[in-house]
Amino acid sequence: MNLKIAISSGKGGTGKTFISTNIARTLERCGHPIRYLDCDVEEPNGHLFLKPEIHAEETITLLSPMEVDPDKCIACGKCVNACQYNALALIKEKILIFQNMCHICGACTLVCPTGAIIEKDREIGKLKHGKSGSIDFHYGLLKTGEGGMSPRVIKKVKQCASDGINILDSSPGTACPVVETVKDADLCVLVTDPTPFGVHDLKLAVDMCRELNQEPVVVVNRADYMNSDLKTYCEEAGLEILGEIPNDRKIAECYSVGNLAVDELPEYRPLFQKLADAIIQRAQNPGSIPARKTQTPKPQKPEQLQPVEPPKENMTKAPKTHEVVVISGKGGTGKTSLAASFCALEKSLAIADCDVDAADLHLILKPEIRERGWFSGGVLASIDPDKCTGCGECAEHCRFDAIHPKQIGDRIHYEVDALSCEGCGVCSIVCQDDAVQSTLAINGEWYMSDTRFGPMSHAKLGVAEENSGKLVTRVRTNKDIMAEQAGLKESLIDGSPGTGCPVIASLTGADYALVVTEPTVSGVHDLKRVLDVIRFFRIPSGVIVNKSDLNPEKSEEIRILSEQNESDILGMIPYDRQITEAQVRGQSIIEYTDGPISVTIRSIWERVRERSLNPSS
Repeated sequence: MNLKIAISSGKGGTGKTFISTNIARTLERCGHPIRYLDCDVEEPNGHLFLKPEIHAEETITLLSPMEVDPDKCIACGKCVNACQYNALALIKEKILIFQNMCHICGACTLVCPTGAIIEKDREIGKLKHGKSGSIDFHYGLLKTGEGGMSPRVIKKVKQCASDGINILDSSPGTACPVVETVKDADLCVLVTDPTPFGVHDLKLAVDMCRELNQEPVVVVNRADYMNSDLKTYCEEAGLEILGEIPNDRKIAECYSVGNLAVDELPEYRPLFQKLADAIIQRAQNPGSIPARKTQTPKPQKPEQLQPVEPPKENMTKAPKTHEVVVISGKGGTGKTSLAASFCALEKSLAIADCDVDAADLHLILKPEIRERGWFSGGVLASIDPDKCTGCGECAEHCRFDAIHPKQIGDRIHYEVDALSCEGCGVCSIVCQDDAVQSTLAINGEWYMSDTRFGPMSHAKLGVAEENSGKLVTRVRTNKDIMAEQAGLKESLIDGSPGTGCPVIASLTGADYALVVTEPTVSGVHDLKRVLDVIRFFRIPSGVIVNKSDLNPEKSEEIRILSEQNESDILGMIPYDRQITEAQVRGQSIIEYTDGPISVTIRSIWERVRERSLNPSS
């Protein structure tokens, strides 16, 4: 048996790693050879629960442009023009390299006429190998500040797959890291919960899978149904729900300390055994579920966006607002619910939802769109088979493994895998036969809207698309334009979870970072990672602990960790079911109730104002 089972989710915090680790342990007890591949390289958490003994570690490096030889450089600017990622600039006859924006495609070195670009090995992450019982355990850890390198690290993790059952713990969302994890799996299991956020993001994840010609199955975690929306969607979309995990506080407490439910709660072993058996059966018989087309059609390219060269942003730059960014090391901490509450309290902020991969803020704020537009983050290459001579230069120089040979009759030509192509343009540089064609890639759509709390900038990344960092930058630019129009000088950004490119794009240049976490082993682990990113960008920050009464010891650990990182502890919010009830009604908790939780959130926002919006007070 050789199976690859990807376990993913449309949003973070649904219990993806909880399901992955308990399934792995259950299958191990059945005698199956198991490999656990943690592909959530921005915030890997599987090791916190399976607790492997790490026996080997390797550094992942890529040959990258690191500096320019001043004696060879003639300041011609060809490298700057060739870079699709704006990672190089020509300033006062000197070439500057911005490492955090570089995708290590090699275009600059190819076009440099004097060989002035110096490439060296650049560390992008670590790969760790270990054992948990008889489970082979492998996970990648992305280096802080290397957000765009996630797919490269994931590829290294996936190379550890072998005979037996391979459990691939994916990152959440639908962007390039998830696509890299899921695209060649035998089965994708999508974990969701029956909340409005969970249902909305499940739809995006299903569309992603179907775009990859995969038919996913669903597992419902915390199956406490307040309405029939989730089951209705699954029925209409023809999705099979393989299992449901109850919303049991005992499970949450077990998870919070890093234990497995199948180890500590014997009553749940039969449930996970049944679920594991169903997953294996579906993975072995993928044809048993008929393939269906995506529910959300992929956007067609507008006629005006057809030139070969990618569009250069030519927008009027509005004055930058004073920005508070709400982020989280992991998903599901309550980040968006709190962001909505702060908007309800202030009512004089420009609002931006920069979680473009799985945007949820609009579900509460209900924006009325006043302006919208397509977003193009670069170009997409294709190869004309009639012109291709099969020399293979394009494949040899492509550093994303996106070009492959194809036999047609007695001749070979090359073609581009659109899911792997990052639009770097290297193939067109090296092709001597004019066979490469470049067209604009439409990666998503942006919106400028009005809400009951103020103007809102938001966007939707296309299914299985990349360049989320560039789209985040566009959202922030639109936000400042709307702020200037409304006479607003302060803004609140709902950022992405994790530590990858959309988070970096959300944080760069911000004035204050507000981190929402929860008192669990994964919450503490991911808080450390995100505080490292914040410190990397030298941004003052504060921490909010949601569901603080779930594990008081972990809440205290978070307090100490925050103080060690010079981050303000802004407040502790106890678990309250009313937050989910407010979501179901499409309201912020501030609008839904005047109870103790609203009082707590009001006091937290006052502290945020004191430390960020009015730092002199």
